[in-house]
Order: sequence, then structure tokens, then C-alpha cells
Amino acid sequence: MAKPIVLIAEELSPATVEALGPDFDIRNIDGTDRAVLLAELPEASAILIRSATNVDAEAIAVAKNLKVIARAGVGLDNVDIPAATNAGVMVVNAPTSNIISAAELTVGHILSLARHIPAAHASLAAGTWKRSKYTGVELYEKTVGIIGLGRIGALITARLQAFGVNVVAYDPYITSARAQQLGVTLLSLEELLAQSDFISIHMPKTPETTGMISTAQFSLMKPTAFIVNVARGGLIDEDALYAAVKSGRIAGAGLDVFVNEPPLGSPLLELDNVVLTPHLGASTDEAQEKAGVSVARSVRLALGGELVPDAVNVAGGVIDPLVRPGIPLMEKLGQVFAGLADSPVTSVDVEVRGEIAELDVSVLKLAALKGLFSNTVSESVSYVNAPLLAEQRGVTVRLLTESASEEYRNLLTISGALSDGSQISVSGTLTGTKQIEKIVEINGYDVELPIPQHLIVMVYTDRPGIVAVYGKEFGDASINIAGMQIARREAGGQALSVLTVDQPVPEGLLEKVRLAIDADLLREIDITQ
Repeated sequence: MAKPIVLIAEELSPATVEALGPDFDIRNIDGTDRAVLLAELPEASAILIRSATNVDAEAIAVAKNLKVIARAGVGLDNVDIPAATNAGVMVVNAPTSNIISAAELTVGHILSLARHIPAAHASLAAGTWKRSKYTGVELYEKTVGIIGLGRIGALITARLQAFGVNVVAYDPYITSARAQQLGVTLLSLEELLAQSDFISIHMPKTPETTGMISTAQFSLMKPTAFIVNVARGGLIDEDALYAAVKSGRIAGAGLDVFVNEPPLGSPLLELDNVVLTPHLGASTDEAQEKAGVSVARSVRLALGGELVPDAVNVAGGVIDPLVRPGIPLMEKLGQVFAGLADSPVTSVDVEVRGEIAELDVSVLKLAALKGLFSNTVSESVSYVNAPLLAEQRGVTVRLLTESASEEYRNLLTISGALSDGSQISVSGTLTGTKQIEKIVEINGYDVELPIPQHLIVMVYTDRPGIVAVYGKEFGDASINIAGMQIARREAGGQALSVLTVDQPVPEGLLEKVRLAIDADLLREIDITQ
């Protein structure tokens, strides 16, 4: 078989190609050449880009085989994410590749402001020696305010604490327990602005956060305070910042990001006590290599049909390690559910019970849908388009969570209704230190067996000798029964028998067995391992 084609549309590190491995036909193109891009995309399974290649709706429309767009960096302004999602194309980036570099640059800005390093260098280079003009301040025992205590904010906190500073933070989404763990005092934004000697902002750019530091906020700050922004341009109102620094309302600022880049003609360029850098947050050799290697690994996962934690258009976000083992289990339960259905599915409930129900388990709903549709639709099913396939087929989907689980530490269930009015369900769990995947319930019958590749489910009227009947039929056909579970609600009533077999069963044999035992239900389900 031909290898999947992977386009590298911009210059990436050799480590990126090495991380992709030998399983792909890797082609290097100039993604900024629109004609070349559109000509190469129809055969591509994946494309790796940085910031210069524009993968818009037109490009996605011609890329009929495309499964993943990988941006070796954080920003995704050059990717049409809605168009990609509608086409079932996963979009991934490298959100943690530059966090250390960004944190270190922030600390560099703070030190540069505290000791006037850039201005002192410029003065000395100009032939002057003005030691007294550039008297600075120590960081020791100063208060540093972090606005946004996420991954970068936490890294900056750890590095600055080595200087003996007092760190305070404003972040409406951080718990007091997490702040205590980091050695940080949580304050309101107004309190932080009033108390801090240095302020660093690390918030996402949204309509709510754009311009969140402006004239009113500068009026609360100490006249000796400095503010730094290495996060997103526009979080600080640049006109208000210029006025605050120029008037002496605050002591100075450090910016790596701007509303317009490059900030040509900005009055901030005129101020000696404002340190400006040209968006260098991710500009280290290490960050660039991490970004390339990270998205290369994501491409491998995506083309292998696996869930990619860094996919930005797949609900679920960062996956908790306690939730992760449930993903393949839930996908297999979805396959069992689909195998039990003999008419179209109209609604599905994905239920999570137990300890992990307190965590973000939305990814398990995606896994259930991927398993449900993987063997029942002609399209290639991914974690991106599985919800779209459900919507297109009129299948309503709910995610239900409950922290109480009576019999198992965690219990995952898929239940739902079919168009003929019938209901089906299947449940599973992970057991033991090896986290063995097991089915523990089918259509209300309690069972417990590891999930095999080949599964036969039978429902019939319980009566003596029936096991011998179907056992003989399978034995005569040289079909080895590797395991068996029988469940019933009452003697002489309906019984459910689940067999694990070593190889697929011919259709003719299944029909022979069905007639021999007068089965109400007999299904063979092949599960992708």
C-alpha cells in the first residue's frame, strides 16, 4: 500500500521529520506559493505548517484526503477551524512547546526593567558612562502580581520565587488550593494592581480581556510599578500605557506582543523606560524543535485514528491521566452497542459513574460515538467528525455523570433507543492494577468478561441442555470457544450467553445455531482492538 502523504509546507527542524518516522511519504513544499499548495493538497493526508501558510476554506475543500492540519506553534489565525471541522479534519497545534521560553522571556523583561539593562547598554554603546542614571531596584522582597495563573504563570511564579519575591495572582478560574500549592496569594484584580511592584499578564485574548489593562487600571498602580505583557497583543491598551508611562503614572513596561505587528510608528518606541522585543516568546531553538516534534507526534496519532490531546477542534481539551484509560474501553463499548443494534439508533446516553465522574470526561462521549459509527458508516470516522455524523443522522447524544458507583470503582455505560422502539445498553469497567478492560453488562444482564476481538451474543429461553446444543455446533465447525458467560434473571426465563471465540464465525453457522436454539437475538461482533 502507498504511504500516506504528509506535506511540510514551511521550514521545520530535522527532529520534526525524524519524529514523523518512516511510515509516511514526506513532501516539502512552499506553502506560501498558493498554486503549489492547492496542487499538492488533494493527495495529502496531513500538512504541517507554521504561521505563513494559509489553510483556509478553499484549501480544505480541495484536500479530499486530508485528516489533520498541524501548526508547529500556538497561534491558529492562519487555519479555518470551522471549515476543517465540517470536513472532519483535525487541527492540532503545540500549546506547551513555548511555555518555558515565554516564562523565561517574561523573567528577562522583569530583570531588564528592574535594572534598566537595555537603556544602560544603549547609553554605553553611545559612548557615555552614566552609572547614577541607571540605578535600579532589587527583586528581593518585592511583590510580583501574575494576572492569569495558568501553565506559563505557574512557571514564572516558580522562577521568581527563587529571587525571594512575594507572588500574588488574579485568576477567576484557579482554586485557592491550587494557589496554595504554588505558594501564591489570590487577590482581586484591583488588589493586585494596587499592591504589586511588577505585574505580568498571561490571559487568553477574548472580547472580555482585550484592553483589560487601561487607564482605570493604571490609576490603581504604584508610580514605581512596572508591567509586562508577553502573552497577547491588545491585553494592555497601548495608548493608555503610553500615557501612563509618559506622565510617570507608572515606572515603565515591557512588551513582546502588540496590537499591530510590527508596531511601526508606535509612540512606545520613543520611551527609554519601555522595553520592547519583536514577539520573541517562542523564538528559541528549543521551543521551535519542541513545536515541530510535538505536532509530528500528533500527526502520527491522528493518521493512526487515535485521539490527539492537542487537537483544538475536538471537545475534551487536556485529558486527565485517570480518564485516559477509559478512552479505548468506551470506543469498544460503542462497537458492541452498534453490533447489538438491528435498527437505526435514535438516541444515545453516555454514562460515566465513579471517581472519574468528578473530572472532565467529555472525551469519553467522543470515544463512544467513534466506536458506534466506526463499523456502521462508509465515511472515515474520527474524533472530529463523530459528533457531526450523529447530528447528520438525527441521533441525540447526552453525557451523564454520577460520582456514585455501587459495584465498580468506575463504570462506563452506553445506552440508547432504536427506531423500532427497543432499548439496548452495554457497560464496561477497568479492573486490577493492569486496568483490564471488561464488559460487565449487556441489555440489563450482568456479565464480566475481558473484551475479545470476536464476540458472540445470544439471547434465548433458558432450558436444560441448550449449552450443549450450541457448543456442539461450534465444535463441529472447528470454532474454539475461548470463554463463556451466561446470565439470567430467573429460571426458565430469558438468558443471555456471551461467547468469546478465536476466529470469525461464518454467517451460515450463525443462522444454524440461531435455529437450533430458537434464539431471540444472535449477534457476532468483531471489535477493533
